[in-house]
Amino acid sequence: METHDLFEAMLGDLRTTLDAVAPAQIEALQEALISARRIFIAGKGRTGLNMRAFAMRLMHLGLHVHVVDDVTTPAIGSGDLLLIGSSSGRTGSLLTYIETVQQAGASLALITGNRESALAAAAATLVTIPATNFKAGRGRGDDSVFVMGGLFEQCLSLLCDLMVLRLKAALKATEPEMDARHANLE
Repeated sequence: METHDLFEAMLGDLRTTLDAVAPAQIEALQEALISARRIFIAGKGRTGLNMRAFAMRLMHLGLHVHVVDDVTTPAIGSGDLLLIGSSSGRTGSLLTYIETVQQAGASLALITGNRESALAAAAATLVTIPATNFKAGRGRGDDSVFVMGGLFEQCLSLLCDLMVLRLKAALKATEPEMDARHANLE
């Protein structure tokens, strides 16, 4: 395939997949994020990198956010939200968080490609991105031009950016306020 054709195929895959995400799920996630006392973000691999980028934008919006596994992350507690990004919904290390979240009285939200997973079953808030999941088996998007979990990861990134735009409007945040929270130790 030529470069232009690959771009067109990629954009087509992204549009088809994102069009299949339920708007009600996006609205529920927005409400969960706004109403949380503090937000904890988790994910592994490339999905985890996308989730860390989302955590940064949530901080820019003025929300109290922590990334799980960072050395400065405090204990999760009542009124807090753990948001996990997991294409398969069954990553072993992420599954171990379910019990801690329940015992602490926190809530669990999940963005996943596998709504039949153990993480999805435990989540109070669920957003499903119906994308190929190379670990959980083939599914919708089998014929995607993206390799491995790339379709999920790219859709996750765009969905998180969509959430930032929605939250910015809901919180009435301004660009200058967000800029003022940007790191100055660079």
